Amino acid sequence: METEADPSQTNTLQTRLSAAENSLTPDLQHSSVLALIQLSLAEDLTSNTEFSKLGSRPAKGDITSTSTLDLSVMLTGHIIAKAEGVVAGIPVAAAVFKLLDTKIALRQQVSDGQKVIRGQTLAKVEGSGQALLAGERTALNFLCHLSGIATLTQKFVDAVDGTGVVILDTRKTSPGSRHLDKYAVRTGGGQNHRKGLYDMALIKDNHIAAAGNIQEAVHRVRHLHGDLFKIEVEVSNLEELEVALQLQVDRIMLDNMDLETIHQAVTIANGQTPLEVSGNVSLNTVRSIAETGVDFISIGALTHSAPILDISLEVL
Repeated sequence: METEADPSQTNTLQTRLSAAENSLTPDLQHSSVLALIQLSLAEDLTSNTEFSKLGSRPAKGDITSTSTLDLSVMLTGHIIAKAEGVVAGIPVAAAVFKLLDTKIALRQQVSDGQKVIRGQTLAKVEGSGQALLAGERTALNFLCHLSGIATLTQKFVDAVDGTGVVILDTRKTSPGSRHLDKYAVRTGGGQNHRKGLYDMALIKDNHIAAAGNIQEAVHRVRHLHGDLFKIEVEVSNLEELEVALQLQVDRIMLDNMDLETIHQAVTIANGQTPLEVSGNVSLNTVRSIAETGVDFISIGALTHSAPILDISLEVL
């Protein structure tokens, strides 16, 4: 006769970590993502924020739920949008719950990138009541934050529709959540500029000042790396633009230029080098900027100022 597996053996830290990782889509399976989820749960459930201290009964740190719910109580929660927007982060929410209890099941009703309306159910979560309530806020924090970024990104993408301009993010992300924030931008229809300092040479004003001039800064990058990395140069006026164009770099960033100057820059460049606009871009101005003929517009607000999308979990 088969016997039921010992929960303390089937729900160990290692099995929960494995289940959580398997809940993530391939583009979210990054070491920083799982580490951030662990830290976020530990903030709620352990006084020293070490997730490894949770043991095989991870809900034990939730003194309210463990007091009011018997261990045997099973609950079903509905994750519901409280406003219209674009969803991002459902696999992350699933990973949160799996890190608490491998037997919790999250059944998606929508997919990341989908537009939803107020009152729409995004997912249903079923399993241990103690574990479900212990993970509720952490799961919602991720969902609200990432869906907010995706929603704002899509507003910018929609605003430049038909112009051919690509909306880019920046490195102005929440510390520790770079991979997730940039995932949310892609989910909203934008593209990533750089993921870090390691995948593209972006020569900005401080680099130029330290090297002496634009020519010397570009020369040093090419001397050390050859053509291994693309090179972008930030310029603040039309004179610097002329210099950068002569160097045949891969992209030129027009930094904090007014609309008239951007028009002039597009005329001067005449398609020689892709142009990116950065600085003082809003939903009110992005269409006018896009219509100048530039190729890219990078917007720090996508990740540093996106309001959350209000989402709740209701036990029904």
